[in-house]
Amino acid sequence: MPKVDLSREAAKFLNRLPPKHGRQVATRIMALRADPLAADTIQMKGVAALFRRADIGEYRITYRVAGQTLKIVLIGRRNDADVYRRLARKL
Repeated sequence: MPKVDLSREAAKFLNRLPPKHGRQVATRIMALRADPLAADTIQMKGVAALFRRADIGEYRITYRVAGQTLKIVLIGRRNDADVYRRLARKL
C-alpha cells in the first residue's frame, strides 16, 4: 500500500474544512491509498497528464502515484476552476 504524501497546500486546505467534510476527504484519500487507479478516478489531460483526480462530495482531490507514494498535490472545490489554475502554477 502506498504511503500518502500531502503537499503543504493540500494539508492546509484539509485542516480548514469542517470536521464532517474533513473526515469524508480523509476517508477518500485512504481509499485512494488502497486503490490509486480506481475506476471512479480520471486521468487528467494536457500538461497535467501525470495527475489523476478523484471527487468526493463537493471537493476534488488532485494526485499522482510516484513509486510507492501517493502524492496529494491539491484539494479544492469541485466546481471551481481555481483548482486547475493552482495546479498549472505548480507545473
